[in-house]
Amino acid sequence: MSGTTADSWLAAARDLLSRIEQTQSEPLEAASRLCANAIAGGGLVHLFGTGHSRIPVEEMFPRYGSYPGFNPMVELSMTYHTEVVGSNGQRQAMFIELVEGLAEVILSNFELRPTDAMMVFSANGLTAVPIEIAMGAQARGLAVIVVTSRGQSLAGEPLHSSGTRLLDHADVVLDLCTPPGDALTTLEGVTSPVGPGSTLAAVALVNAVKVRTAELLAERGSLPPVMTSPALVGADESQRLFDAAYEEHARRASRVLRGAGVV
Repeated sequence: MSGTTADSWLAAARDLLSRIEQTQSEPLEAASRLCANAIAGGGLVHLFGTGHSRIPVEEMFPRYGSYPGFNPMVELSMTYHTEVVGSNGQRQAMFIELVEGLAEVILSNFELRPTDAMMVFSANGLTAVPIEIAMGAQARGLAVIVVTSRGQSLAGEPLHSSGTRLLDHADVVLDLCTPPGDALTTLEGVTSPVGPGSTLAAVALVNAVKVRTAELLAERGSLPPVMTSPALVGADESQRLFDAAYEEHARRASRVLRGAGVV
């Protein structure tokens, strides 16, 4: 593989992670403290993304090395990619993401509290639904963490009627550091670059937030059960941790689901 474009993408990916490491330490710390405050206070950090930004949402919880306190919120209509065309196709998903007013319908399912936080993912931060999720969360008093690419966002024209971008509705912005167009590799004789970097960047950022938040929670004695592989703790203990994590997530989620009847 030496000397191939695969090598060039891997080199670009290393450079991307290096830029994140060099530039994002302050917002990472700020985001982690917001998350730790929400979770230690018995609340939730709500996670919302459309399109491929569903991936970092699922990276946060639930999976090995994660813990309750993060609440994934994704809509299949905007995140279901495998059909591509026809029913449930990409044209529909990309159209729905532009529909103003839908975010408020989504948020109406929840009783969000100012003691919670919201993390919104969008690589370009230009489409209506993520923007309005952030706007709706701020209107409800939540701190909003935005994970987006400043370069991509500022290179594009705002698509929302307000003329704003997602990063305009953030208390903290975590910059993916990806270029306009996202892709990291150019091919000789090919106009369009290939090999996007935003997923790699988003997954790196959220795991950095996850581990720093865990450290802050552990210092307070408030770290919920961490879901752990049986290879590390044995099958029985692994199952116990999973069950405890699910139960804790259900307890927290029941507080914010509108109509759940839990005070």
